[in-house]
Amino acid sequence: MAETITILENKRILLGVTGSIAVYKAADLASKLTQAGAQVDVIMTEAAQRFVTPLTFQSVTGRPVYTSLWDAGGEGLPTHIAHVGLGEGADLLVIAPCTANTLARLAHGHADDLLSVTALAARCPLVIAPAMDGGMYSQEVVQFNLRILQGRGALLIEPEEGRFASGLVGKGRLPETLTLIGHIRRALGRDGALKGRKVVVTAGGTREPIDPVRFISNRSSGKQGYALAQAALDAGAQTVTLISAARGLPTPVGADLIPVGSAAEMLYAVLTFAASADLLLMAAAVADFMLPDVSTHKIKKREDGDEGLTLTLARTPDILTVVKNRRAETGMPRVVVGFAAESHNLLANAQAKLIRKGLDLLVANDITAPDAGFEVDTNRIIILDADGGQEALDLTTKTRAAERIIARAAALLSDQSGS
Repeated sequence: MAETITILENKRILLGVTGSIAVYKAADLASKLTQAGAQVDVIMTEAAQRFVTPLTFQSVTGRPVYTSLWDAGGEGLPTHIAHVGLGEGADLLVIAPCTANTLARLAHGHADDLLSVTALAARCPLVIAPAMDGGMYSQEVVQFNLRILQGRGALLIEPEEGRFASGLVGKGRLPETLTLIGHIRRALGRDGALKGRKVVVTAGGTREPIDPVRFISNRSSGKQGYALAQAALDAGAQTVTLISAARGLPTPVGADLIPVGSAAEMLYAVLTFAASADLLLMAAAVADFMLPDVSTHKIKKREDGDEGLTLTLARTPDILTVVKNRRAETGMPRVVVGFAAESHNLLANAQAKLIRKGLDLLVANDITAPDAGFEVDTNRIIILDADGGQEALDLTTKTRAAERIIARAAALLSDQSGS
């Protein structure tokens, strides 16, 4: 069973579906939202039903599908005024795909079918995901209608570049489901505990080069850092800068990815972006040692002997110490959260690091546990605070752990603001 997504659990989402070949993606969207814990009510236009039947959406949501403003019963509404209840009871109205025709009708206040009437009656945020063929999206009239809707507060999910059913290539493709859900999460979380805050997250294990093909690194996958970035977005952060040495993980929708390799590169990025940040979460596993002299050529083994290779290592820059010193001068970032992955004396080592680095919170985990720490999707953590408090989270997903860490950090920021 798919894991539910906290910000989507028990949220009532109206999904408007209009007449586009991209309707098949809307069916997948409805399915994934339902699996994530949302209650999805689908409204289909007449044109949308030319591509996919209402039964498809009913099957994936387990809820009635609404198609008619007038037909009470069947696939219509229980009464002719039920559209008011549909709109007012929703947390979000998402129209995906949204055709050029529907954009025009919404922009100019048309109200002669169920979707347009519901959009006018709704008091929840409106999210539109345009999809159209050829060069339609770039036309001035389409852009004019988009500006009208955005001026009224509608949130736009930009279409992507790609190949259309017509064979043309351009901008107008509906994004894939995970991207759509990322934008929906942002819309639902925009008034969260981190509203207006700037957040910086580091993730992954740094790579310290030996020669052009080899490096020193560690087993950090970056999953916990990426989960923290997503949790910060769900909490309404104004900006989330993800400074990452990880490879192959999808960037959370709305995060600004800053790829780095070595500890020195990560230090530079942290100092650059954390200078104006409210919250810094140092989840990256930064290498402790590096080669002071990196070979410019691949180091070759000798075929005429058994000699090994001796490497002379130097310490990498201590990013948290540098941040501590800068913070003493500028007061920024306002809150700093550190992480300690330990193999023994977990609490003693974590407490010492918390004090030594001048942290507000420290998240400690035992890397010897097979179901927690590196490379897995679960974690067991203890959150230590500067007042000596400890909060233990038993085995849970890194997603849930990230949400709790973000909640604790947001509370500290709120206390500082006196709100």
